[in-house]
Amino acid sequence: MVLAIAGGAFWWEKQLPAQLRHAIANQDYEGCIRASNQLAALQWLGQRAPAELALCRQRHAEQLWEQGATSQALELQYKLVVSGQGDLDHNRATLKQWQKTTQERAISLFRQGQLEPSLALLKPLELQQRDQIRDLRKTFQEIWNRNSVEHTRLGRLVQQERWWEALDSLNRLDHPWWQSKAEVLKKRIETGLAGFDSGTEHNQHAAEPSDVISGEELEEAVQRQLIQGIEPWDAFQAGCQSLGGRVKEDGPESFCQRPTTGP
Repeated sequence: MVLAIAGGAFWWEKQLPAQLRHAIANQDYEGCIRASNQLAALQWLGQRAPAELALCRQRHAEQLWEQGATSQALELQYKLVVSGQGDLDHNRATLKQWQKTTQERAISLFRQGQLEPSLALLKPLELQQRDQIRDLRKTFQEIWNRNSVEHTRLGRLVQQERWWEALDSLNRLDHPWWQSKAEVLKKRIETGLAGFDSGTEHNQHAAEPSDVISGEELEEAVQRQLIQGIEPWDAFQAGCQSLGGRVKEDGPESFCQRPTTGP
């Protein structure tokens, strides 16, 4: 019985090389890999893993990559590199290029506002470039969450017509998709800030019109602060103080007012 089993295995071993050649000729790389693995399993008969296995893995990985099956292609190419079979330098270079291309695609998707697809595209890389990709995915999530919260805050400030604070919030958006999403709010802020030129927007809050600092005087003071790289809301407060005023809030609005002197 033992001899029969050994004989059957030996006979099957002799059939596998022909199957390998047939699979390669017909570009059946999955079949080639199966046959190669079966042949490798017969190492106890003195055979080693066939060189065709490396060739089939390489071509199947290239086939998957061209078909857009990124995750499967990366996984197979990574196994090929780890196995040490075939042209190792070529296989490593191919894997490195695919990893770079995949990462660039993920970044592009992220900038377009497609967070989940970008994270999914990076996932197979995490097993291959552990800390680097894990940190990148974490950064994507943090940037997205921060911009989402800031956009909500921006909408509230615009609704309350707190223009300088809204401008500060707008400038904190650092993601292209969220910046684009805030375009309508940006125009409302620009219109609201234009009201400072006439000085009429804040005069209604003061007991005497002369108490309110507005118009070109305030605008120039704020611009001097902005040139120094100060955030818009901080620049508004500093500009107001440089003119001897203090920022006051009346309901939803903020304005610059000189302190009133008592009798």
